[in-house]
Amino acid sequence: MSPSDAIRVDPLLAETVDRLLAASCSSDVIEQAEVDGWCASVWEPLAEAGFPWVSISEEAGGSGGTLTDALEIVRAVGRHAAPVPLAETAILGGWLAAASGLTLPDGPLTVVSDPSRLTIEGGYLRGAAPVAWARSSDAILAVVDTPDHQVVVSITPAQVDIHPRANMAGEPRDLVAFDLALDSIAVAEAPEGVDADALRLRGCLSRIVLSAGALAAMSQLTIDYTNERRQFGRPVARFQAVQHHLVTVAEGAVRASMAADVATRAMEHGGDCWFEVAAARLVVDAAAVEATRAAHQAHGAMGVAREYPLQQLSRRLWAWRHEYGPAREWRRQLGRQITAAGPAELFTTVTR
Repeated sequence: MSPSDAIRVDPLLAETVDRLLAASCSSDVIEQAEVDGWCASVWEPLAEAGFPWVSISEEAGGSGGTLTDALEIVRAVGRHAAPVPLAETAILGGWLAAASGLTLPDGPLTVVSDPSRLTIEGGYLRGAAPVAWARSSDAILAVVDTPDHQVVVSITPAQVDIHPRANMAGEPRDLVAFDLALDSIAVAEAPEGVDADALRLRGCLSRIVLSAGALAAMSQLTIDYTNERRQFGRPVARFQAVQHHLVTVAEGAVRASMAADVATRAMEHGGDCWFEVAAARLVVDAAAVEATRAAHQAHGAMGVAREYPLQQLSRRLWAWRHEYGPAREWRRQLGRQITAAGPAELFTTVTR
């Protein structure tokens, strides 16, 4: 990475978000949010500071800033296991609304992650799909195919039937049933570059960055615990077997952070960033599996205790692994793309 390509984020931005989340997002708060499905005390300080709308232009109703800035905030959300739809609002829903000229609501946004579940026919939008944070959002956005082109639609939760569901981390992943006349919802033609593939790519990157944040927190938590926990008169971190676990967790966190940085830089710079995002997805998936196993082995029974935060991080890591396509789908797609490019392009592709 050359100096001109390096990821640059205002240190004050990262510091402010960390401070807000550290003050509002304790383990008890996270646990209660998993029961309630929403946590206003975590969302509201972020919203008052304008963080959920960073990277959305001020002309479109956002806070300005770059995509890199927004993803740094998303990384902090992952680091604190914060139970808020900031990725859905800043990286996905806000992007769809701003790019298509739809009104940007004041509250949280979400998207239909799998637009193939929706159809437009005879003047109606129909289908059913799992939607993250649907019950708590001001608007649900989706990219939908029509016979001639793609459109972006915006629906309020009151217009649809929402059946509460949750992923293994207790985050809302509600089943939403759509049966709406098009003239009752906001519809805009999708501009060039705004389609289901672009949404999937941005959604995958959001999970990469969330996971990188969670892995960094997991590594620090494991270091702190094994230095504080004593056995046979010395910290367990001094035992060789435990040190092996510490190295595995730390390596996973660093690999995930580097992969997230490369993918973020590629998307920020525009153009074709599919390879970087897909490769980062595979790196982070492997890191999550290895680091979670090692962190829980280093913690022993404490790692699964509800009053201890490790399990809140590990459950999120394993839930995010399956969103916007599991690793096996990205692996196959990556393999097909490299094979199609041919042997002459292999070195150029993997070193760009």
